[in-house]
Amino acid sequence: MSLAPTVEQEIIKRWESNPMLKPRIAKVTVNIGIGMSGERLQKAAQVLEMLTGQKPVPRKAKRTIRNFGVRKGENIAVMVTLRGRRADEFLRKAFEAVGGRLKASSFDQAGNVSFGIEEHISIPGVKYDPEIGIFGMDVSITIERPGYRITRRRRCRKKHIPARHRVKPEESMVLLAQKYGVTIV
Repeated sequence: MSLAPTVEQEIIKRWESNPMLKPRIAKVTVNIGIGMSGERLQKAAQVLEMLTGQKPVPRKAKRTIRNFGVRKGENIAVMVTLRGRRADEFLRKAFEAVGGRLKASSFDQAGNVSFGIEEHISIPGVKYDPEIGIFGMDVSITIERPGYRITRRRRCRKKHIPARHRVKPEESMVLLAQKYGVTIV
């Protein structure tokens, strides 16, 4: 489901006429969920640190699920938030791992996109280590326009961004296709 060339050209023309309308990648969140604490979680943290160059943060279970042996407050996942140059470098490798293709259903109404990588060894430049094993991961990309800072700043904070300034899924698709050569399926 690729966008029509005329729609894509119209979006790009609008961005060129007003630079405040061109979206950008705010952050990339990489998550490895294990479902239990222990040695396997430590190995997942090693993999994330090796891939991203940042120290991962453990994530706790929100509630107890007896069938899975998970207790509330137990560390069950690790995650890393990447911004700027590191996010760009990681995204290039991640898109190569998924073949440069994303489903249109991966985009939400706010223009953000999430996809999964089944095995971390499919990322270019990563070798298989039998001591560590193989881990899958979730990659979430947050896309926003300049001006979104008003929801986070300390002084004169606003509660929401007007609908006309929010990023639409079509614009996110054009941005990723233009910047990373991603094909939307």
